Amino acid sequence: MWKKLIWGLLIILLLAAAGIGFRFFTSNTPFENTHRYLYIRTGAATFSEVLKTLKDSNLVSNPGSFEWLGHRMDLEEKIKPGRYEITKGMSLFAIARMLRNGRQSPVNLVITKLRTRQDLAGLIGRKFECDSSSVMEYMNNADSMRTYGFDSVSIMTAIYPNTYTYFWNNTPSGIFRKFFAEYRKVWDEERKAKAAKLQLTPGEAYTLASIVEEETRNNEEKGNIASVYYNRYKKGDKLQADPTVKFALGDFGLRRIYYKHLTVESPYNTYRVKGLPPGPICTPQLVTLDAVLNMPATNYYFFVAKSDLTQGHVFTENYKDHMVAAKAFQKALDSATALKQAAKEDIGTQK
Repeated sequence: MWKKLIWGLLIILLLAAAGIGFRFFTSNTPFENTHRYLYIRTGAATFSEVLKTLKDSNLVSNPGSFEWLGHRMDLEEKIKPGRYEITKGMSLFAIARMLRNGRQSPVNLVITKLRTRQDLAGLIGRKFECDSSSVMEYMNNADSMRTYGFDSVSIMTAIYPNTYTYFWNNTPSGIFRKFFAEYRKVWDEERKAKAAKLQLTPGEAYTLASIVEEETRNNEEKGNIASVYYNRYKKGDKLQADPTVKFALGDFGLRRIYYKHLTVESPYNTYRVKGLPPGPICTPQLVTLDAVLNMPATNYYFFVAKSDLTQGHVFTENYKDHMVAAKAFQKALDSATALKQAAKEDIGTQK
């Protein structure tokens, strides 16, 4: 009789253990996606709020069991803010341990071509807990910028296209710290020496590279284009760079620049103001910066698109030759436009 009772108790205990194991150590994710994210904000989220999010977002099948487990794992005190990846098939125990240990899923911030500080702040605000206004506030803080040798305008010369990895709840200060580290990595002794030889500061070289970046995607011509603007800059003439007019107008969709556009009053309008603009007009690729630092020594003073309407340009040393090339390009462009218009009219007359 006692043996039967003992065996019965053992079976009950085993079944209970199996039930607990099944509830807490097997898949408890009802969603169909391969993964979902749980966001816990800094200083605001409590365990009860996290429970509510798990339930409302249908991230776990048994929120009541997670609550019971969370109390025993002391999540009320030890839960950490961040961005957490809950993958399909995770158990309640695995989720609770991930939150307790603060094992966040990193966020990749991919910097490609950005034009303004607002663009940068907006990108960061969409990717991280901090919003765009706090990023702008950080960039406008003179003390914060002075720590790294920048100001609210020159700060954009510290932003290089790359992939930067952070945690979601990083602060603007932490995010920019990596930007500054990349800046120091880019500006090694070799690049500094090349800029000094051109009598350019790193910021000036970056700003010139930003103009070249906006002028062409053809890496083979970037050095020659840089030499045109550099020659004008060294002679003290106006750069007369069309991309700076677009920046001054804040209209980056302009396909052609007309005389009416050239009158805009802005320190970035290089048709009105001599020298380089006060800051970059985009974030140039490293290949473009190197094209500036390694530009050939030329007497080029003008360039215009080729009359074959390829991506190439005709580079000239004087205005007379430039006008010949410019008229050839304009004639080719007018012909191409007329052909396109005729083709549209032909399509319109078809029945």
